[in-house]
Amino acid sequence: MPTGRLVACDPFVCLRKADNPFVLVPPGRYRVVVTLADVSGSGDGSHFREAYATLILDETAIEVTRRIITPLSDGSPCPPEMTDEGEYYGFPVDAGTACFVDDGAVATAMPDTYWYEDLFDDGSSDSWFARMDDPGHIREGIANIPLPLGKGGENIVVVHSGWGDGSYPIVGGYDASDRLVRVHIDFMVVIPEGPS
Repeated sequence: MPTGRLVACDPFVCLRKADNPFVLVPPGRYRVVVTLADVSGSGDGSHFREAYATLILDETAIEVTRRIITPLSDGSPCPPEMTDEGEYYGFPVDAGTACFVDDGAVATAMPDTYWYEDLFDDGSSDSWFARMDDPGHIREGIANIPLPLGKGGENIVVVHSGWGDGSYPIVGGYDASDRLVRVHIDFMVVIPEGPS
């Protein structure tokens, strides 16, 4: 995160060279964790889905509260949108994939023009889709990919988006002093039960 302008979006549909909606975080290098949920009917581990993608801003902090974060926008072609129910602001997913990437890294380490077939799915084992679906990379459904023109380790982390297409919220995790310590993408796989 060289600029601290954290972008969470569908990289195959909404990622742009500039004007991506972003969440401000301290510049730095951070770990991303993907939480998997066992959604098999019998709980036997036969069917997992990506439930959350989390950027960990402070490895030692304890998250005590969560709130929806609405990204800042500089006129993006894919602005945050509200769901039909009006319950949260989220970002649109139309290719079953979400990502974390630094907006400044996209500006400097992505080509000026790129087409879907050039990077994302050119049929090679280095394409973004192939890397994401390679069980030998990290695991199937998750990839950490260097940006094409990066000179300082600029990368993008891509992950399947839970049940696929939809609109997903960005959720901030805060410590007891209300400091942002985690940024989550909630893929709405794990829905807490309401009061009876």
